[in-house]
Amino acid sequence: MSHVNILKFGVSSPADTTPLTALKAAGYNTSDILAVIGKSEGNGCVNDFSRTLSTHVWEPLIPDSAVTIFSGGTEGVLSPHVTFIVQESKATGLQAAAGHTRPLEPHEIGKTEHALEVASSIRKILTQAGISKQNVQLVLVKCPLLTSDKVEAVKAASKVPVTTDTYESMAKSRYASALGIAVALEEIQESGLDEAIRNNETWSSKASCSSGAELEDCHILIIASDPSSGNLRATSSYMNDAIDARAILHILDRVKSEHGNVLQVFVKAEADPKNNIRGFRHTMNNDSDIHSTRHARAAVGGLIAGLVGDTQVYVSGGAEGQGPPGGGSLTVFYSVAES
Repeated sequence: MSHVNILKFGVSSPADTTPLTALKAAGYNTSDILAVIGKSEGNGCVNDFSRTLSTHVWEPLIPDSAVTIFSGGTEGVLSPHVTFIVQESKATGLQAAAGHTRPLEPHEIGKTEHALEVASSIRKILTQAGISKQNVQLVLVKCPLLTSDKVEAVKAASKVPVTTDTYESMAKSRYASALGIAVALEEIQESGLDEAIRNNETWSSKASCSSGAELEDCHILIIASDPSSGNLRATSSYMNDAIDARAILHILDRVKSEHGNVLQVFVKAEADPKNNIRGFRHTMNNDSDIHSTRHARAAVGGLIAGLVGDTQVYVSGGAEGQGPPGGGSLTVFYSVAES
C-alpha cells in the first residue's frame, strides 16, 4: 500500500513534460510517481495520436512500476493537464496501487476474457497492496482498442473480433474493463459476467475506463480512502445524466461543510443511448460530423468546470458500464485542514 498525494499541472502540448519541474519544486522526485493521468487535446477517437505522444514522452521519465493513463479530448472549456499520483511516507488519507494486465490478444478485446483479466489483475493488486475493496473510491483503467490491422489479424487467425468497427471497439473495450472492475469490487457476481457482456446495461459506480491504440495491455490505477489518518478525502457517486448538476453539488456541499479544497474531479460522460435527456430529444448520437463522445465531454466538462471553478478536470467520454446509461461515474478528491 502506498500513501499518496494528488497534484495537477497544466500542459502546453501533448509532449510537454515541464510539470516534472513543478513537481520537483513541490518536493517530489520522479521516483515518487505512482501514476500520471492526463487529458490531451486530441479528438479522443481511434486516431487520437495526442494520447500516443503523451504516453511516449512520459513513460521513459517515470518508474517502471508506475502507469500512464491518458484520455484524449479537451473539447469546450476543458484544459489539457496532467494529474500526478505521488507516494508519501506518511498517511495522507488516501492510498493507491497500480499495475497491468497481461497483453490482451486482439480477439479478446471487449469480451469476457478481457473483463476477467481486468478483474484478476485488480484482485491481485488489492491483495498485494493490502487495500480493502470496501475503501476503494475509483479504479482507472486504460485499455486497448481494435485497429484495422488488428481486425484483419483476428480474421486471419480464424477468430471473431468483438466488432469490425474500430470506433465501436473503443466502447466495447471500455465496457469489458468496467465489468472487470465491477466483478473485482463485488458489485456484480462473476457468474453473471457473460450475461452482463451481452446486455450492455450493467455498470460500476467506481469505474473510469478509457481506450486507446497506444497500448496492448490494460493499465490499472486504484485509489482508495485510508481511514487511519490524513487530510485528504475522496467521495464517489455518479451522475444520472449529462445535466445532473445535483450530483456534483451534493459533493461540493460536503466539501464546503468540511472547509475543504477540491484537488481533482474524475467524471465519465456519454450521450444518452436513448437519444433523450429527461424527455427532451438530443442529437449527439446522430451527428455525422462530431462523435457523440466529443459532444458529451464538452457538455459535462462545461457543467463540472463551472460548478467547481476549474477547467483542469478529468472528463472522459464514453461511459459504457461506468455509471448509469447516459450518466457517468463521479469521484471528487479534496483536502481539509490538518486537525
